[in-house]
Amino acid sequence: MRQLIRPLVFICLCAVLAACSNTRYLKPGQNLYTGAEIKINPDSSGKIDDQKDVKSALEEKTRPRPNKSILGLKFKLWVYNVAGEPKKPKGLKHWLRTKVGEPPVLLSDVKLKYNNDVLTSYLISQGYLQSEVTGDTVVKNRRAKAIYTALTGPRYKINSITFSKDSGNLANIINQNKDKTLLKAGDFYDLETYKNERIRIDNDLKEKGYFYFSPDYLILQVDSTIGKSLVNITIKVKDIAPDAGLKPYTINNINIYPTYSLRRDSVLRNLEPVKYNDFNIYDNRRTFKPWVFDRLVFFKKDELYNRKDHNQSLNRMVNIGVFQGVKAEFLPLDSFKNNQLDLNIYLTPLKKNSLSFSVTGTSKSNNFVGSEVKLTQTTRNLFRGAEQLDVSVSGGFETQVSGQSKGLNSYSFTTEGKLTFPRFIIPFFRFNSTNAFIPKTIVSASYQLLSRGSLYNLNSIKGEYGYNFKESKYKEHTFNPISINYVQPSKFDDPRKRDSLYRIGLRGALEKQFIIGSNYNFTYTNQMEEERRNNLYFNGSLETGGNVWGLFVGKDADGNKSFLKTPLTQFVRLETDLRNYYKLTRNVVWANRLNLGYGYAYGNSNTLPFVRQFFAGGSNDIRAFRARALGPGTYKISDTEFADQGGDIKAMLNTELRFKIVSVLHGAIFTDAGNIWLRKEDLGTPATDTEPATPGRPGSGFNFKNALSELAVGTGAGLRVDATIFVIRLDVAFPIRKPYLEPGKRWVIDQVDFGSSTWRKENLIYNIGIGYPF
Repeated sequence: MRQLIRPLVFICLCAVLAACSNTRYLKPGQNLYTGAEIKINPDSSGKIDDQKDVKSALEEKTRPRPNKSILGLKFKLWVYNVAGEPKKPKGLKHWLRTKVGEPPVLLSDVKLKYNNDVLTSYLISQGYLQSEVTGDTVVKNRRAKAIYTALTGPRYKINSITFSKDSGNLANIINQNKDKTLLKAGDFYDLETYKNERIRIDNDLKEKGYFYFSPDYLILQVDSTIGKSLVNITIKVKDIAPDAGLKPYTINNINIYPTYSLRRDSVLRNLEPVKYNDFNIYDNRRTFKPWVFDRLVFFKKDELYNRKDHNQSLNRMVNIGVFQGVKAEFLPLDSFKNNQLDLNIYLTPLKKNSLSFSVTGTSKSNNFVGSEVKLTQTTRNLFRGAEQLDVSVSGGFETQVSGQSKGLNSYSFTTEGKLTFPRFIIPFFRFNSTNAFIPKTIVSASYQLLSRGSLYNLNSIKGEYGYNFKESKYKEHTFNPISINYVQPSKFDDPRKRDSLYRIGLRGALEKQFIIGSNYNFTYTNQMEEERRNNLYFNGSLETGGNVWGLFVGKDADGNKSFLKTPLTQFVRLETDLRNYYKLTRNVVWANRLNLGYGYAYGNSNTLPFVRQFFAGGSNDIRAFRARALGPGTYKISDTEFADQGGDIKAMLNTELRFKIVSVLHGAIFTDAGNIWLRKEDLGTPATDTEPATPGRPGSGFNFKNALSELAVGTGAGLRVDATIFVIRLDVAFPIRKPYLEPGKRWVIDQVDFGSSTWRKENLIYNIGIGYPF
């Protein structure tokens, strides 16, 4: 007990000394402002609903805010005071005082009347129509606080809502949609809801052609004299609303300027336009094929203006990727007395060709960390249909920073070409989408040479033809009906080297692989909505290999279906990745991930091809185990085996508490659990005339009854430098459950001993990464 008391006394003493040191720097007559205290109905025995939340909201609205504190200590103010007045506008003192420190917030900075009005206004907006707030100050030992007393009165509720009964078209539209009103009888009076109701009505009218209408033209009259803390609400259009805002407008001429610039403005306007459907296209250079604008502009001549077409047209023109400037101008024909609008669309194209150079950091699940240099040539509007061709060449260097092969260097050279069409190209079928996002057809081909030091080299050729479509800002679909991947390892003419690589478990990585099939990927995320307290991310993928092509290819001498003298890989692979990010406070996030994968191989294959297998362990996975060294199942790799253990089934759960420490420095504590398995246990292979024998892996097979008892569990902590544009991460973790131990002895949390160098050497795993693990 004494051991606990001494540190507590020391901390309290430091707090008192820090408080005293901050006030002794004040000038005579100055008092340090320490914050506001809110008292709600102090003389009443009854509490209001959600009193804690209302009190917190009122405190947040008081100004100024007091000096920031950490555990009750105003550290930044203390630094400001200790640094003193610098003699020069540079140096350590100046940096401490102006960058780290914070000047004192004084009682003289507090404006009681202003705060009284702000707090009273807020309470009225929440339905406390008879509320009143008065403020006062209390000073003690040169430290002052403001005390605000709020007398709220009763909170008013809505009794009835009445919409305007005028006979005009505008009033009819408002009444037709009154069932969508945000105002409900029985709800509390809420000013924010009233503002949103005006915006809702304005949106409805914009869809019916009322281009010049504004939410400000609506008035919500509130009658609070009916008694019983109830209000009647009447919604009507203001009498002073201008005539232009009270009538619908139709689209007259649609003029498109695809190569607009201020320098060419007068020249373009005097051109003879190309007439295509409802468009007048001013493009004497024939930069774009006219049908391109059918997919970009949703307006039609003589139809009513509506905001949906307006927004979708702008979004498409921005997202198509060939314009650097987009402007839509609506002009009334002759004067506001007419009810027609001319639409002028000004488009400034990007340069047709551009060259980009990038240097990126890489961090992979197998604990390879390195850098890549990439040069990309982009050609836009290749066939005058807003297509884009990207041709890139890249080279990279990586080194494995932890694991059994620590220090292993890897080199890669990649060349890739990608052609994107801003539309679906589907034989015998025409697809037209009407949302704000442009469907895309993507054709890509790439070649990669990968060298794993002295171990092996891989040549990989890949080609895909597919489609990308964003259903909404939350949902995205990618479907590649044709995906081809051919992997050719370097030949090992020396049988002794080949035998050595097989013995360390690299047979799967060194097999020829020919994968031809299809894949589909679906992504849902609302992470772009930062105001949400709870954000979700979901990714699901399905891939098939050899299913259709297996019907057409012949068999080789061994009876295997093959193509180009390479066995055809046949499999079905499914994977899901579900993530949840819950904001406990503004600077504390609880992040969770569930990752499940299942692969079924058949025909020529007993397991998934190596490049499609699941792996466990590493900096983005189960961090308490070395990269790709965990599993499969209860199997444990020997000291002579290479850490590249793959499986057909994967289950993983991560939970991580992330918090800001100071500035760009963040911290995390985490727990990871999971494992991989083979669908069928690996019994090994006997030696043949051409291939050496490979040992089996006992315990590697999946059994649903035993799966839970074969999960690995690890925990740890990490530091992250989060500078927004990049994140550098250092995590340290250790296992608390080892699946390869005997049943009943797999939990090893009781063996944790940070004081033992032997335990640290055998159990502590350090992971360096770029970006967050999930």
